[in-house]
Amino acid sequence: MKIVTAAQMNQIDRECARQGTPVNVLMENAGKAVTVETRRSLGMLNKQHILCLIGGGNNGGDGLVAARYLKDLGAKVSVYLCSDRPANDANLKLVQERRITCIEAKNDKDLKQFQGLLDSATCVIDALLGTGKMRPLEGVFKQVLEKTAAEKQKRNLFIVAVDLPSGMDADTGAVDPACPYADLTVTLAFPKPGLFLFPGAERVGKLVITDIGIPESLADSVTTELITDDWAGITLPRRRLNSNKGTFGRVMVVAGSSNYIGAAYLACSSALRVGAGLVTLATASSLTPIIASRLAEATYLPLPEIEPCIVSVEAAKIVRHESGQYNVLLIGCGLGQNPATAKFVSGLFGKKGLPTLVIDADALNIISKLPKWWERLPDNVILTPHPGEMSRLCGLSVEQIQADRMGVAMKFAAEWQKIIVLKGAYTVIAAPDGRCRISPFANPGLASAGTGDVLAGVIAGLAAQGLTLFDAASLGVFLHGKAGEKIKDEMGDAGMIASDLLPALPVMIKEIREKGRG
Repeated sequence: MKIVTAAQMNQIDRECARQGTPVNVLMENAGKAVTVETRRSLGMLNKQHILCLIGGGNNGGDGLVAARYLKDLGAKVSVYLCSDRPANDANLKLVQERRITCIEAKNDKDLKQFQGLLDSATCVIDALLGTGKMRPLEGVFKQVLEKTAAEKQKRNLFIVAVDLPSGMDADTGAVDPACPYADLTVTLAFPKPGLFLFPGAERVGKLVITDIGIPESLADSVTTELITDDWAGITLPRRRLNSNKGTFGRVMVVAGSSNYIGAAYLACSSALRVGAGLVTLATASSLTPIIASRLAEATYLPLPEIEPCIVSVEAAKIVRHESGQYNVLLIGCGLGQNPATAKFVSGLFGKKGLPTLVIDADALNIISKLPKWWERLPDNVILTPHPGEMSRLCGLSVEQIQADRMGVAMKFAAEWQKIIVLKGAYTVIAAPDGRCRISPFANPGLASAGTGDVLAGVIAGLAAQGLTLFDAASLGVFLHGKAGEKIKDEMGDAGMIASDLLPALPVMIKEIREKGRG
């Protein structure tokens, strides 16, 4: 599903009209969609008093249509007009014909009537502003939203945003202080970037993307998309009956050190859990029996040590030689940054003949110190940095990266000619050719040690099964996020640990396959 900017959405609207679908039809469909999702969230509408905040543009028109349908379904509905509507506004006329209470803000001194409506409302529909250029909220818009926010703090007031919460920048996620914290955002036709960027993403609540009759083909030229179940179902590697372990690829994992033994276990286990046929752990020889006692399914390549648990520089030759038998080499999980380890990693890179590389964690920090490190690597590389690691790789501050996650990931993917997985809430996956995919998941339960090692292993395991690097990275992020959502649903987002994800991964693959068949 494509993610479109405000300018792209405006162009799509114009092209849709040019092809014969008038604005009033889209508005009708949008209002119906808001009604359906509001009813789904609230349940029986005959016990609800719904207050619709209406602006002057198409977003306000969507809200008027929703007000009409909600009234027809039995809700008590009130409309508060914060802007003048066109004199010939058919949707306003239809609302008035139903004898829905309509109050114009310009005739409401000190917003006393508004406050009276708000006091009895169980739900507020924010249909003030759409995806137009963000401007500071002021006047009556600011006042009604501030009063609504104050009321929400006092009691259980459900807020529905039409397209996006008013006061949010559709492209950047920047927000006006009066931008409401919605419980539900019904975004129309295509999602917008700001819905997945902070601080705006915190104000979206549950996000529902709804079809309003705009052909998806009008966004074919857009290169940024949201990862969905449907896409994942199509992309999952096939599992043929006449297969053997070689069919599903071989992964070598270079990981682990005395302080981070578990990272190696998590990375290997997750690669196996997503279907890789063979996983070999290359680690310091003294660590091998420790990990093998817990991870029986992997094979092992014990590496020579310069001291206990620290691999020697000579180990690079062994890894390079043995890696020719593998489809993917994952390096970095829990390696540590001992000077000897840094020499080992540096000695491994800069050589031709390596398989596909997935570079994570300590290996990212080590290469970031090398001049023009990206020129020492081949093109078949997936980098999986969190914002701090990305900062060290590219030289920007974490704040600069977080302010423009999509833009930064896309810029450096093109400059470095590498796939970049910029981890975090709504993880960004960027390809050198300008394509970008966004994870739909933001789960605080995944903010715990080891979950990044699981993700790296998942991506490596999928890449070994023959997916393109961009698809392997994208699907890996999605499966990792789905597994996290499953655990959160079962036990909440506090106390989730990385190993909880491992048994959930194949379950998510099964569910996605079955949904696709259905």
